[in-house]
Amino acid sequence: MINRKAAAVAGAAALALVLSSCAESERESDGENTDTDGAATGAAGDGSGDGEMSDATFIFGAAGEPKLFDPFYASDGETFRITRQIYEQLLDFEPGTAETIPGLAESYEGSEDGLTWDFQIREGVKFHDGTDLDAEAVCANFDRWYNQTGAAQNSAVTYYWNNNFGGFADQSDRDSLYESCEATDEMTAQVTITRYTSKFPDILAHGAYAIHSPSAMEEHDANNVEAAGEGFTYPAYATEHPTGTGAFQFAGYDQANGTVTLERFEDYWGEKAGVAEMVVRSIPDEATRRQELEAGQIHGYDLPNPVDWNSLEEDGNTIEIRPAFNILYVGLNATTNEALLDVNVRKALSHAINRDQLVQSQLPEGAEAASQFFPDTLPGYNEDLEPYAYDPDMARELLEEAGHADLEIEFWQPTEVTRPYMPDPASIFDAIRSDWEAVGITVNPRPMPWTGGYLEGTEQGQAAAYLLGWTGDYSSPDNFIGTFFTQQDNAFDTGNYDFADELTDMLVEADSEPDPDAREEMYKEINARIAEDFLPGLPISHSPPAIVVSEAVQGLITSPLAAEDFSTVTIDE
Repeated sequence: MINRKAAAVAGAAALALVLSSCAESERESDGENTDTDGAATGAAGDGSGDGEMSDATFIFGAAGEPKLFDPFYASDGETFRITRQIYEQLLDFEPGTAETIPGLAESYEGSEDGLTWDFQIREGVKFHDGTDLDAEAVCANFDRWYNQTGAAQNSAVTYYWNNNFGGFADQSDRDSLYESCEATDEMTAQVTITRYTSKFPDILAHGAYAIHSPSAMEEHDANNVEAAGEGFTYPAYATEHPTGTGAFQFAGYDQANGTVTLERFEDYWGEKAGVAEMVVRSIPDEATRRQELEAGQIHGYDLPNPVDWNSLEEDGNTIEIRPAFNILYVGLNATTNEALLDVNVRKALSHAINRDQLVQSQLPEGAEAASQFFPDTLPGYNEDLEPYAYDPDMARELLEEAGHADLEIEFWQPTEVTRPYMPDPASIFDAIRSDWEAVGITVNPRPMPWTGGYLEGTEQGQAAAYLLGWTGDYSSPDNFIGTFFTQQDNAFDTGNYDFADELTDMLVEADSEPDPDAREEMYKEINARIAEDFLPGLPISHSPPAIVVSEAVQGLITSPLAAEDFSTVTIDE
């Protein structure tokens, strides 16, 4: 039977909170193993744990290439898949859930007003370059984040900081959530923020806020980001020398073959990785990923096509289905198409999409049409809202009323990728394009590689309409709609609209509300206003993503955040 795990998705923000270290894993190391030719020949241990470390190689097929290896400059899941094996944060997630727990901080405590937080740093932790973790190293990371300059301040580079913390040190015209970090003793870092927020400190569990080695960052000029045409260039630290404290350390990236190699970090402070080496191969085509698994060239892959789930399992593989903790949406941006400034045009585009048919024909069992920008497992979900009805006649009437019956729009299509919320981007794109053309809209498709300009272009407002989505980073409505819409120079460029200040103020007010019940009601109201009045983008669906591994793989713990820690994996062949 397919394993449909209903992992808990629970939040953990609270004032004056003290947490202690997490429970120990029960995983044991394998015995002798053989890696003969770089294929999925892995370990030969029996999983019983004989005291010897496995020398197996775990080979995984990813749906896209990583952008780079410095998570502070990342916003895409394929990069975080790699970096979360290399780095750790002050906080982490309870395996299999979205609940935050201590990480590199073995405990933490907030003041009554939620503005000052003391993090007790875990003893005996080393970075991969052999230097020690202490409070000074932690504060060096906070100061690095806050003091980014020039091109690095662009939201296409520092996406999460811009959306979570706001301004940088030299931006007097932008508020920042961050105020300071002080090492009050060798192993205590005191972080002060400027206002109460529901997302702190949980946000520190996100991979973007991983703790790096200060000495490695200095040696390899980690902050040297430069603009280059419509994109950016990154320093050697981000491409060749990522240095964290995780169970795996970076061993190399063969970009020509799309292969990242990680090695077990033998001085890791916790339970060491169950395999000696992890290889992540970029295989954008889902059918090819399946063929590679069937041929024994990889041990598992992400995002198997839902139509293959049963047959994969009949062949002895294990299908794990994560909760649908995500949203697929059509992003709209009036910067390059002024017709989108009219809400009736945006409503027409929404009414023209046959969501139910798209969900039934393109998405896996368990997927649902979306009425708002986050799933119903989060507080603040508005049960009174319904997905926009499929109504081609209404779409035509709204376009006529807006004076745009001859609407022409450029629609960006992501290529060379599969995403958890978008198992087949080409088919989903074609379905929406066909629906829009059926009501008289002229659609100009613009296909573009995911890491070849698509992500940066959409983030910089170059696409009038585009497919994108989001898998939650932690359990909070602010992580969805706050991230999307609080800052007005976002991918939707909400600063274009007359509702921009009102929406920003509503989001900041809700995020700043300490009372959970009052905050939940505020988010329900915001969801209603976004759906009925603002409509900066079009929510499409929530769908459960899967991951598949061969029968040789043991110990995989899936994450509702699609944030798997592969150090728990062992190979039994």
